[in-house]
Amino acid sequence: MDTGPHDAVGDVAPAPHVKSAPARSVVVSGVRIDSRELFAEERELLIAHGEDTYRLRLTFQNKLILTK
Repeated sequence: MDTGPHDAVGDVAPAPHVKSAPARSVVVSGVRIDSRELFAEERELLIAHGEDTYRLRLTFQNKLILTK
């Protein structure tokens, strides 16, 4: 059973309305990722989880908000 469009490595392709950003690396130390590396110069990023897309936002009060 096919679950949707896939790219060359079998991952689910981004939604058509999502602009592609240049690839970049994030350092993972064990199970820890520094949020400064995740966000880089952005205040929001999208996370693909199965068929769903979640939005992780960094607020002006330096809090994280995850929404579906």
